[in-house]
Amino acid sequence: MRAAVYVFGVLALFAICLVATSQAQKLPDWAFCTTSSQCQDNCCSKQYSNDGKLKCTPGGSPNQCVHSGGKGHSWAGSNLYYAAGLTFSEQEYLFSNLRRSGVRVLRVWLDGQTQGSTKNTKPFRGYPDLEHSSIGQYDDTVLNYLDAVMIEAHRYGIKLLISMYSFNALDNHDIYSRAYGVSGFYERSDAQSAFDNRIRHVLNHQHSTLKQPWKVLKDYIFAFEAQNEAMIGLGQGYIASHQGWQCDRANTIRSVIGSNSGILITTGGESWLEESMQPDFFSCPSLDIIAIHAYGLPGDLTTDRLMPYVNKALASGKRLIVQEWGACYFNTDNNNCPSGGVLNRSTRDSNIRNWADAISAAGVPWMYWQILPNNDPHYGTDYEIGINDVNWSTWSEVANNTQNYSSHWDWSPYLLY
Repeated sequence: MRAAVYVFGVLALFAICLVATSQAQKLPDWAFCTTSSQCQDNCCSKQYSNDGKLKCTPGGSPNQCVHSGGKGHSWAGSNLYYAAGLTFSEQEYLFSNLRRSGVRVLRVWLDGQTQGSTKNTKPFRGYPDLEHSSIGQYDDTVLNYLDAVMIEAHRYGIKLLISMYSFNALDNHDIYSRAYGVSGFYERSDAQSAFDNRIRHVLNHQHSTLKQPWKVLKDYIFAFEAQNEAMIGLGQGYIASHQGWQCDRANTIRSVIGSNSGILITTGGESWLEESMQPDFFSCPSLDIIAIHAYGLPGDLTTDRLMPYVNKALASGKRLIVQEWGACYFNTDNNNCPSGGVLNRSTRDSNIRNWADAISAAGVPWMYWQILPNNDPHYGTDYEIGINDVNWSTWSEVANNTQNYSSHWDWSPYLLY
């Protein structure tokens, strides 16, 4: 009995020593950290941090504490469809402020733009469509402009997601629409062959400074997509009946960039969550990312609505991003935002914060539509936020906080920081 008591005493002393040693090995308050389990108070956050860096935070709010429950940290991005036409000073202003907000990726388009098609960004260097005179005759102005944009983005740790075409251009009677019709663009084999040649041309474009083709520029390009919102004007039934078009275009991209390029291949989203999640996308071998576009159809921007698709993506070996979402400036329904009275500033701030946090809580990175390098002119369909304009400080804070959430996927091989 005395021997048993002795053994028990030794074991208890050993356990106490283990706990003390383990606690001693944990980081003290205000030490730099990457996850809460490293800290004595079990909270690693940016709360109360005056330099924006993660530190062991005594008394930190639970929703601010970073935990490593997923495979990696989430991230925030933005869209600017006409970024190719920004002057150097506008690029510098945009990217420096996006970097301060923790942004990792900017999504850009190749469709031709003029001053009148921007959100009042001045000055602006207009540029034509990649194919404006005839199909297969390429005017590389937009590609050359983006060569410079990706160099400047890289200086600030930001990569580009490049959308090689948009339904907007097709629906606006561009050269493909005139040749094949809107539905014919997706149905005719000669149209698909012509568009595949466009894809190959873009991927093989020789960067004017780096002297390498875009298809190998993994340090500058995050992902390629064939088309923004393919087929959306033709209805959900049409999209469901022509899902194969998206996989065929992804196969074309894959055939050029290969399997180990370090650049991802993504869809270009649709009108809302369910429409963006076509079942055949999850079984397409060449697609890495299935992109969600959602502007507030009731319930779309909630964690509960996203999680079934997160689980399906994980089971299918796919990644998800919310590639487009926004908080309407007007006091209308969020998914019906062409005009209206001005929404109360604090209400819009709350919408931005709540929807961003709901997406992040699902473990899915997001990209906002759009951040402007100028004050928002509040044109129709107004989700935009201008840098240092109304709602900017809230958006910037929320974007920075996104990296405090875990993601279900390890994004570190595809991001610069």
